[in-house]
Amino acid sequence: MTDRDTSGPAPADEGRPGGLPEAGPEGQPERRPGRGPEGGSGRRIDIAGDAGGPVVAGDHNVVIDAQHGSTVTLLMEGRRPRPVRRDRVALLPRRQHAPLGRDTDLARLATAVRDGGPVQLWGAPGVGKSTLLRHAARTLTPERDGVLFLDAARREPEDLAQDMFEACYETRGYAPSSPELRRLMTGVRVTVYVDNADFSPEGLRTLMDAAPDATFVVAGRDRSLLGDGTALRLDGIGRAPALDLLARELGRPVGAGAEGSTAGDLWETSSGRPLLLLRAAALTRLEPAGTGVLPRPAEVGDLLPLLLGRLDAEPLRVLRLLTTLDDADLDVGHIEALGGARDTDVLCGRLVDLGLAEQTQRGYRAVADVVPALRERDPEPFSVEVLCEHFATWIARPATTAAQVEQHARALEVVAELAERDGRPELAVRIVRAASPALARSLRFGVWGRLLDLGLPAAQLAGDRRAVAYFTHEQGIRSLLTGRRVMAAVLLTEAAVLWRQLGDVHGANAAAGAHQYVPSHAANAQGTLLQPDGGASHLASSGPSAGPSAPDPSTAHAAGAHGTAAHAPATAADPGTTAHTTAAQHTTATTHTTATSHTAATTHTAAVPHAANAGAAKAGAAKAGAAKAGAAKAGAAKAGAAAHSAGAAHAGASAATGAAGTGAAGASAAGAAGAGASMAGASVVLKVVAVIVAVVVGRVVVSQAVHSFAESRSGSSSSSGSSDTGLAGRWTGSDGATYEFDASGGGYVSRGRDACGQDASTEFTGSGDTYSAERPIYDTTSGSCTGLLGEATTTITLSGDSAKVTTTMTKSYQQGVQCFSCGTLYLTRQQ
Repeated sequence: MTDRDTSGPAPADEGRPGGLPEAGPEGQPERRPGRGPEGGSGRRIDIAGDAGGPVVAGDHNVVIDAQHGSTVTLLMEGRRPRPVRRDRVALLPRRQHAPLGRDTDLARLATAVRDGGPVQLWGAPGVGKSTLLRHAARTLTPERDGVLFLDAARREPEDLAQDMFEACYETRGYAPSSPELRRLMTGVRVTVYVDNADFSPEGLRTLMDAAPDATFVVAGRDRSLLGDGTALRLDGIGRAPALDLLARELGRPVGAGAEGSTAGDLWETSSGRPLLLLRAAALTRLEPAGTGVLPRPAEVGDLLPLLLGRLDAEPLRVLRLLTTLDDADLDVGHIEALGGARDTDVLCGRLVDLGLAEQTQRGYRAVADVVPALRERDPEPFSVEVLCEHFATWIARPATTAAQVEQHARALEVVAELAERDGRPELAVRIVRAASPALARSLRFGVWGRLLDLGLPAAQLAGDRRAVAYFTHEQGIRSLLTGRRVMAAVLLTEAAVLWRQLGDVHGANAAAGAHQYVPSHAANAQGTLLQPDGGASHLASSGPSAGPSAPDPSTAHAAGAHGTAAHAPATAADPGTTAHTTAAQHTTATTHTTATSHTAATTHTAAVPHAANAGAAKAGAAKAGAAKAGAAKAGAAKAGAAAHSAGAAHAGASAATGAAGTGAAGASAAGAAGAGASMAGASVVLKVVAVIVAVVVGRVVVSQAVHSFAESRSGSSSSSGSSDTGLAGRWTGSDGATYEFDASGGGYVSRGRDACGQDASTEFTGSGDTYSAERPIYDTTSGSCTGLLGEATTTITLSGDSAKVTTTMTKSYQQGVQCFSCGTLYLTRQQ
């Protein structure tokens, strides 16, 4: 890892890293000297060494393979890397003007930092948070081990934690596990300044837990620092410093009389926000010499259109490039190659002076409110084809490092999104496929996952089966490395099958080899045995059999039909519960001929309120799959499962008695609606909390129950009562059901059945008072688990003897997957 000050010219041997291709306007070749992507100002953290070599993540040695999927082996005893602690850290932000009118705010901030933090600056966009934070990082006395400045814009806490680790330790290609990272960072007394830290309270806690003894000072739009610490709201500057700011930007004193009165009115109208005052002064400077006057206060809301109207073709072209990439940073070398501008540094600096762009640690990006303003004025975005060709070529060059690709990951993400939105999924696949190996080697698993999440659905749309297998494989590897073991088992299993279908033995063996490192309880939840080295794979049943009458999803009605609704897998009801829900569902099954039946499914649910307006799913004008007879207004079928009104649901049906219906078609529809009912006679009484997900796949509506995480057995040996600590013990839910968790290895395990009817253990991991778990979402249209559609995450936040359970759908591997009943459940510890 290197720490370099890049505020000056690029070194002679640096040139244009990665052989950055040069281009004129809209990608036309143009050969001329210029600075490369390392030439931006500020200080950054880079990974040193050969980016093509193996990396170590936690206890796993990973060899990145861009063709057949990465391979994983366990580290041998004593082979874990031994990073060396740096004597002192000094990674500072770029130099800038001292903020005007912030003496009081800086003093308050200094006091809060001296008291030990954490500290949060929060306030409206353009109020000056970043300026004050950068000034504080350079002027306030840091902790004994130094100071570190990070930009968190569009970055995950886990990736920032790796930044901190690499800043504080001499290391090479090593990402420690979360417990090991905390151990290494314990005792490291640094002051960490984090700009654009727009995290949730949980995300902020994750970041701060990674360095227990560091002092954190973060800045963001909204207040998210809860509990210990100091949250300081930043408002606009006062009248006198506002006039000083205008004078500094104008290069002359603000006159008395009419001009002074106008300046005072501008301050009041702008609420003292420095960005608006800077733009007002910039507009005045653009007038011919000697004729510029400050804009009237009524024009404050029109400053952006007025400024954009004054730009020449060259800066407008560069700004169009930046706004096409939304909130992504772009290095000056890429701006020069794509925008075709000469003296790019000077031009970008001019855009910064006009309040239209901002200089970051990694380059330049458009100011947030400029993006919609320019798109309204010039709706034609920069050429997606040119962007894809440029970045794919740049990534492929041998000199381009993993660190450089990671630094531009947000730009790559936006380009992939634009390509898919433009109807060019093959371009999105090309970008993600090119970037994935480098992002894996960068050890920034958060942004790597975001790109893979884009690549998989794009590959499916493009019909690129090899890319589908590759992205599924890499998602499995990533899940294994980040401790998401259930998802790793699911994804690696599916990747092995996909590779074998393609005849790629190397890829299948890589997936099977990685699968052996999934803990047995996670692998058993999938019900799959894999044999590497060319052995045949035995895929055990992953769900209840649909029987011969289960409808084929491919024969569902076209637009205008009602679709086929799959029943959420059912479990035995608590005999002590009398809540009773009856719902009629109108389903249509199509075989060789079309027949329609009304299927009524009667379920005895375990203390589940009646679902009202459970969710919506649309597919074209027909609202495919919306059950007319048994659906709420939004269109979700009530017969498949009773959804909890707050977002959680029980799939605890004692029986699915497929009732009305005529002929084979009625039996077929009942078979789809009642999939999983054979579990009704189970001797173990299950209390299942489920995420009910309405999914549109083509013209088929799927109602899928996932994420069972609690089991109640007669004569259970688990203890209960107030003596339990953490999540362990028995809890009563706000739905009236009982939930049970066992402590296991620093986390908590609950046991039950998954959406496919298989016995499964769910492990909740985390720290402090927040724990979470992920589970897969399957397509059960055929009555069994036939395809992975996405992932759902359940987070449990403890507060004494109470807990809040929040379930969200976090990933979608196919287009049109929506979660309508994700939400919140509350638990109370049993006394």
